[in-house]
Amino acid sequence: MAATPTPHRALRLVVPGAVALAVGGLVATGVLLDTPHYTVSTPTYHVSPSGDDSHDGLSPERAWRTLARADKARLQPGDRLLLEGGQRFTGSLRLDARDAGRAGKPVTIGSYGEGSAVVESAGAYGINVHNTAGVHIRDLTLKGEGTARTRGTGVNLYSDLPGDRKLHGVTLTGLDVSGYRVGIRVGGGAGTTGFTGVRVTDSALHHNKDIGLLTYGPAFRADRPGYAHADVTVHRVEAHHNTGDPAAHDHHTGNGIVLSSVDRAAVTRSSAHDNGDRASARATEGPIGIWAFDATRVLLQQNASYRNHAGTRVDGAGFGFDANVSRSVIQYNLSFGNDGPGYQTYTGERNGAHTGNVFRFNISSDDGRFLPHRGGIDIHGKDIRNLHVYQNTVVLTDAEGREGPALRLTGGLRGVVLRNNLLVTDGPAVAVGDRAYTPAQAALQGNDYFAGDSRVTVHWGGRDFRGLAALRAATGQETAGGRPTGLTADPCFAGGAAPVVDAPDRAGRLVPDCPALAGKGLALDRPFAVDPRLRDYFGAPVGTPPPIGAVKPR
Repeated sequence: MAATPTPHRALRLVVPGAVALAVGGLVATGVLLDTPHYTVSTPTYHVSPSGDDSHDGLSPERAWRTLARADKARLQPGDRLLLEGGQRFTGSLRLDARDAGRAGKPVTIGSYGEGSAVVESAGAYGINVHNTAGVHIRDLTLKGEGTARTRGTGVNLYSDLPGDRKLHGVTLTGLDVSGYRVGIRVGGGAGTTGFTGVRVTDSALHHNKDIGLLTYGPAFRADRPGYAHADVTVHRVEAHHNTGDPAAHDHHTGNGIVLSSVDRAAVTRSSAHDNGDRASARATEGPIGIWAFDATRVLLQQNASYRNHAGTRVDGAGFGFDANVSRSVIQYNLSFGNDGPGYQTYTGERNGAHTGNVFRFNISSDDGRFLPHRGGIDIHGKDIRNLHVYQNTVVLTDAEGREGPALRLTGGLRGVVLRNNLLVTDGPAVAVGDRAYTPAQAALQGNDYFAGDSRVTVHWGGRDFRGLAALRAATGQETAGGRPTGLTADPCFAGGAAPVVDAPDRAGRLVPDCPALAGKGLALDRPFAVDPRLRDYFGAPVGTPPPIGAVKPR
């Protein structure tokens, strides 16, 4: 905040509890009175529509009235700036290098009293944090108006300090952010300068134009990978109805949660839904519910992504790893009703940087509503290496007369292995490989393919194979150690032949209700180095050998 004089900081007298006081203020005979010492108590400033900017702000009764007055205060570690709950305030707040907190003793901006205070900002941001950290922003509603919808950010964290320095400790919790171009944005402007230890929890990011939450940094270099941010946590965040921009033809808009330029990040128990419905139909890139690019060691776990839209003819997925993602995992997630695939990985680069990723124990139901040809799991790009896809359940149903596969492979693949996945469609084409991939490029092993009353078809390298025997003989797929693998068994879903999940609490419809797949999966410990004590989507131990699919049969 601006460097202006502030009220004197309060002093608190601390007297040791062992001191004995005599009548009349004299020390009792024989008792030594320790010399009192003083500690500085960090102040709490208050802002209320009934306040007065001539006050000192140090109590609700002495509150300031406007955000403009509050913005002039210099905040030090441990200081708090609180807005009266349930009240509306017009304007913005900013913290800069002169407003210094510490991770263990942060500056806090939040609400007091009943409910959350509402900040209505018509400009570029609601709260701007520039070149500082040690900040805790909590229990606020941020609403963008006017130009905020086209160029503003609800909470903007940005550092362009020299020296590849990472500022430590920012917590955003209990926020409701709407009406901006981006709800929450975390950015770095030079080299690997940025933030570490960022936590965004228990917040709703909705009705923004481009993105609910975004981390970003400078352009990625495969020859010298570097990331602006580290240790980013997103937990119990709901990103919904972020519409997209119909006039943005040169980039993707309408995303839920996007992580880029980050080393070590986790999105857990969060959701992205009903995003992208106004994204440009002319854009060459489309939105995705929850995804990452130019990142490493990212975990997407126990989230739901559904009814997200594409606008254009690409993307629209529930979850995704885009260009230059490495050593990252998508697991125990639910995707349904998206325009594009449930799970997508893509890269347009030939640089070896998209490698070492895992998709496991995920569920996709009724995805591909607008782009069924992309499949339920879509693996495509110029150079995808060492991707392990196992123990997933995909049910892709007919999209208004347009059939699509549960699995589709396209482009340059190397070391891609798909094992113990349950792949179900209500049409014959269950899996598609656009090229005649060898097992060294993309290996199918131990999967179950089911097409209802139709005979299972795998389209591989321009040929249709009816049944697995023909596929094995011609391509070497669905074999391991010279032995045949894979099934075409009915999984006996609790919800029917090809059940549709239409709400986050209805994944139980995809629990197999017969033993056809129990213990029929291939062992994962040796080729995948996977702990056999893994649990299924619902938390049940899978055992050894595991079942096929994300869910253990009842």
